[in-house]
Amino acid sequence: MKHIILHKIFCIFAMEMKPLDILKEYWGYDSFRPMQEEIVSAALEGKDVLAILPTGGGKSVCFQVPAMMREGIAIVVTPLIALMKDQVQNLNDKGIRALCVNAGMGAREVETVLNNAAYGDFKFLYVSPERLGTRLFKNYVQEMNISFIVVDEAHCISQWGYDFRPDYLQIGNLREMTDAPVIALTATATPAVAEDIMTRLRFEERTLLKTGFERPNLSYIVRKCEDKLGQLLSICSSVAGTGIVYVRSRKKTEELASLLTANGISASFYHAGLGPDSRADRQGKWKNGSIRVMVCTNAFGMGIDKPDVRFVVHFDVPDSPEAYFQEAGRGGRDGKRSFAVLLWNSTDIKRIRQIGTVSFPSLEYIEDIYHKVHAFFQIPYDTGECRQLKFNIDEFCRHYGLQRATAYYAVVYLERTGHWTLSEDIDISTRVQVVVDRNDLYDIDLPDPRMASLLELLMRRYTGLFSYPVPIDEEYVASQIGVQVPGLRQLLYNLALEHVIRYVPCDRATVLFLHHDRLRPKNVYLDPERYEMLKNSALSRMQKMIDYVSQEEVCRSSYLLEYFGQKDSRDCKTCDVCRAAASAD
Repeated sequence: MKHIILHKIFCIFAMEMKPLDILKEYWGYDSFRPMQEEIVSAALEGKDVLAILPTGGGKSVCFQVPAMMREGIAIVVTPLIALMKDQVQNLNDKGIRALCVNAGMGAREVETVLNNAAYGDFKFLYVSPERLGTRLFKNYVQEMNISFIVVDEAHCISQWGYDFRPDYLQIGNLREMTDAPVIALTATATPAVAEDIMTRLRFEERTLLKTGFERPNLSYIVRKCEDKLGQLLSICSSVAGTGIVYVRSRKKTEELASLLTANGISASFYHAGLGPDSRADRQGKWKNGSIRVMVCTNAFGMGIDKPDVRFVVHFDVPDSPEAYFQEAGRGGRDGKRSFAVLLWNSTDIKRIRQIGTVSFPSLEYIEDIYHKVHAFFQIPYDTGECRQLKFNIDEFCRHYGLQRATAYYAVVYLERTGHWTLSEDIDISTRVQVVVDRNDLYDIDLPDPRMASLLELLMRRYTGLFSYPVPIDEEYVASQIGVQVPGLRQLLYNLALEHVIRYVPCDRATVLFLHHDRLRPKNVYLDPERYEMLKNSALSRMQKMIDYVSQEEVCRSSYLLEYFGQKDSRDCKTCDVCRAAASAD
């Protein structure tokens, strides 16, 4: 109760502070970055704001500071579950009360969180987009005093965006339930996407704030070569400092990291298939310089803010300029010279064109996959709404004798048409519930004194333990009681054997969240016109990427800036095209 009273006092105090005071008090910064203060001011004036900030531009501060200065709770919609958890933890560590609801949480746990958000004293509720349309969320949101609706990765709401997600369309309905202003944020948006975002979010007054996308310290280099490994080794040898190497597949991250290590370069690999402990360990070692080069898929990057990355190499060609621009932009955030190098050959171009073909299977095939998924989980017609299914696509494809890539893209397309949400590689945290009566707890004679210490810590650290299985941070708890994570798990298992707790071990899974009951044959409407529009949009972005790598006349920086609507840019003088032109002169 004491911490709740202190938090209320803090909230009253915070609302009387100025934005810069809040920034300094809780984030430790003496000044805002470019455009942050303008975004914060517009939000506090009650305007709907679309902010386009480059990767590493400090988007979170733009909504967290104004939310601290208003009564009520800010609803933050984001698809990035790992980043959501990190931000909630970071806010809680600062003494700012925050909650989250995401895929992988059980119905009881979700209801408890929403109840706390509606009737407790919290400042932030992070929500994954698939939760917005549920009856449970709609019921509770009407009881909330909402300060802001925050839309992170706002390009996901635009049908023209490279990562469109139909779940985001539910935000428009959320606006009907509250008059709270919207703060929408993205790192990449073409003019068409920006307009579409503001339309779909029902902006009353269109306030678009963005910084210039120029990165004068970042040199874009494109090299056509057959010996990519040789080129990569040359880059690692000639450019000092930390690097990132992006590849398309998990298998290739491991192979390439091994090859770099064999050639005397300190390297490791990172992809979404690794467990949370492994990912955190590798990320930490890379950040502190113990690992020089990280070979990774696009899973590495969200929330990564290491300022002294000297080179970013794309070993494979990305599918879109948006993805490339975001990933390349992770280099040189300290303002010093850095290099974004893209290696390509004719095989890459063939692969992109193949992906363009495979990623849009026929509508008949897509509908067949819809029914096969439901049959696989034995879900009858007219049932299934809001079910969460652990979905192993390899097992699914083996069962039906399907080609994996085509089936996967059919599942993805069904997500884009709003039938379900696919959340890949979700870390489902270890959960603990105390199953004995609170009054009887201290009379239990436990065989290991560490078990009593563990129980005491859990009850101090986590609320709701007597009501439902509560997710716990294994790393933190283990460190507090002086054991390693395996030792903690053994203690939890032993407490379960003593019938003191219910212990649900951590898990990792791909989750399908069903939006509605199973439809009958011929009732799965897939909208042929929309199918063609999405297909053409994806193919257009792929072609833009092919044009980018193959052209040698236009400055690389100018090409990218023009794609994002900045037409008055100057030649950078440092990319491969500009250097070749200077040499010719």
